[in-house]
Amino acid sequence: MDDDRIRTHLNYPITPISYIMPFTFSPLHIPEVILIKPHVFPDARGFFLETYKHSDFAVHGIADTFVQTNHSRSVQGVLRGLHFQNPPKAQGKLVRVVRGAVFDVAVDIRPSSSTFGEWVGEILSDENKHMLYIPPGFAHGFFVLSSTADLIYQVTAEYAPEFDSGIIWNDPAIDVQWPDQRPILSPKDAALPNLAHADIQFK
Repeated sequence: MDDDRIRTHLNYPITPISYIMPFTFSPLHIPEVILIKPHVFPDARGFFLETYKHSDFAVHGIADTFVQTNHSRSVQGVLRGLHFQNPPKAQGKLVRVVRGAVFDVAVDIRPSSSTFGEWVGEILSDENKHMLYIPPGFAHGFFVLSSTADLIYQVTAEYAPEFDSGIIWNDPAIDVQWPDQRPILSPKDAALPNLAHADIQFK
């Protein structure tokens, strides 16, 4: 059976997937943070999509090498963050949600940046399948909107506890507009300092 007959028999699109751009890249208000929308190919059996392709990402300014993948599960109302790793173990992150929905936030913590202390946020969910690229020099956090959320994120440096740091979620100097002002926090996250007193070693 030739390729076209196989595709027709299995309800695959006749047009090769390679002719369709697999991603749309949209810089946010802080342009180094990029919202990525994958192209989804649904059919009667389910769907297929690419979640990462180095060549496409590199063309759009994301040439990082991802060296570790993490998976967290959280219940509704949990807020994790705002976390970052300092140089030389600073982490870029590629974040996506495979179950549920979260409000995902990145805060610019580069003191020399014109957007230092500003934030951007996007809803990531298993329905919209959007991803967020957060480069080194940003703190990251998320709030769980659904009953449960599974979040997967690839990072550009392995976890290094000696370089681990963070900022309190509700620092008024940053003023993130979280969906809820009474989140569930870990003791560690509840004790994080504000931006002015955080251990930030970026330039």
